[in-house]
Amino acid sequence: MYQEERMLAILDYLKQYERISVERICELFHVSRDTARRDLVKLEEKGAVTRTRGGAVLPELRHEIQSYHDRLKVVSEEKQRIGKMASNYVNPGDVVILDASTTVQACAEFLVEKQATVITNSIHQADILSNGAYLDIHLLGGKLEKDHRFLYGSAVVEKVGSYNADIAFIGVIGISDKGLTIAHEEDGMVKSKMIEQSQYVIALADNSKFYRSEFFTFAQLEDIDLIITDKLPEENIQAMLRNHQVKLVVAEE
Repeated sequence: MYQEERMLAILDYLKQYERISVERICELFHVSRDTARRDLVKLEEKGAVTRTRGGAVLPELRHEIQSYHDRLKVVSEEKQRIGKMASNYVNPGDVVILDASTTVQACAEFLVEKQATVITNSIHQADILSNGAYLDIHLLGGKLEKDHRFLYGSAVVEKVGSYNADIAFIGVIGISDKGLTIAHEEDGMVKSKMIEQSQYVIALADNSKFYRSEFFTFAQLEDIDLIITDKLPEENIQAMLRNHQVKLVVAEE
């Protein structure tokens, strides 16, 4: 297949799946990583794609991470389904860790009637959970990230290390064979420690997060026990998760 034909096929793939990785190009067209990268460079020069770390997206999909306040306005039905499904994994008396993501917030909304101890670094999560009559809430103290409304820093990481949790719910920006990624290193350091201190770790991620990569890798796939998503991903992604012993659950409509 000539380069022009491959580039057209890559664009067709992007129109259907919204993002593509270098590895996926290699699999689809039986080319080397260098050839795949050259195709993406050429497409970017034409203005047809925006390259990301490890792949590419359509230009309009690459945008700055919105503030937490802005993202709260667009908590989707998909995230609500994921959050509701996630809440079913919490048993009476559990010690639960929640990070500061909006998908995890959707889970928090369904935990209000639970009986559990909840640890979080999110101001919004703590506020929602304060309505729960049977919840014991521990808000981790540290430096406030004003735009995204979470607490971070060495004090938060150290305090998380003093807890032993039954289950942790973690949000992500990207999931790929390189691991789980997030835009802010400070947030990622806290997530890493939350994972370390939990017996069972569930990542909450809508389907757009697969084969996407962001600035900071905070965990490897084998650090995660289960991913809850809104739509069954492609078979190659399912195979990737199976290879790392990660279970996958789809929150159906």
